[in-house]
Amino acid sequence: MMTRCGIVTIAGRPNAGKSTLLNRLIGERLALTSPKAQSTRGRVVGILSDETSQLVFLDTPGLIEPADALHHTMRAASRRALIDADVIVHLWDAGAGPPHSLWAEAAWEGDAPRTPVMSALNKIDELSEAARGYLAQDNPDASLISGKTGDGVDRLIARLRAMVPEGAFLYPADDVSTQNLRFFVAEMVRETALEELDDEIPHAIACVVEEFREAKAPVYIRAVLYVERDSQKRIVIGTGGERIREIGKRSRAKIEPLVGGQVFLELWVKVLPNWRRDAAALRRLGYSPSDDR
Repeated sequence: MMTRCGIVTIAGRPNAGKSTLLNRLIGERLALTSPKAQSTRGRVVGILSDETSQLVFLDTPGLIEPADALHHTMRAASRRALIDADVIVHLWDAGAGPPHSLWAEAAWEGDAPRTPVMSALNKIDELSEAARGYLAQDNPDASLISGKTGDGVDRLIARLRAMVPEGAFLYPADDVSTQNLRFFVAEMVRETALEELDDEIPHAIACVVEEFREAKAPVYIRAVLYVERDSQKRIVIGTGGERIREIGKRSRAKIEPLVGGQVFLELWVKVLPNWRRDAAALRRLGYSPSDDR
């Protein structure tokens, strides 16, 4: 039986809905979702298989003009995912006007890869029926979708299955990701912190799972939230530790279904000065500093 398999990179500007779309495609909460921009910092892998095809999706950081070393790392991760792709889904907010060029958004220099690019106009649930009609008329080759409601997503999947090359599956058919539990736990804690904190703090937060013990119940997890300044640490902890306890409580509610049992989650908050601008600090936190300029 002939099978098809390929890497599908989802790329676009911040808040285009890439992570929401990935979660919809896979049917699992793999990627952190937040209304705050630039919440995805590295590639998140989701795998969708049926009897004859396997799509390996890469959710990527939003394409932005870098302001610090972390942003350069994020843009480099997005560019690598574009190079690795067999097909690229250029995701665009349907309410943001005519789509821009993907390669202009990526600030690509020189010849762009010849990888097929499919335009997907997202968030059509926010448009009127008439606006959807005009959008389809003006963008006949684009897929009109809503990652939030699922509208048009099955048609998008069908198109992608036809576009990826023939070949053997890269991963077992029942896998949904290549990333381990520690990665997803850290992302769930960071997601909860984003939900709880004011706009100033989230971009300065990183999360590292330092200990993960599954030998006996409850599962013991020790995670550290890193910030850049003492004033940020005080805000994350909150008066009398109220905020960090709430972050821990809500994080546990997300993590327990993932690990399939009770969790004892111990959270710490530490200061790592200017970590977003420091290559050594970025490596310590699990990011891969880039020379992308």
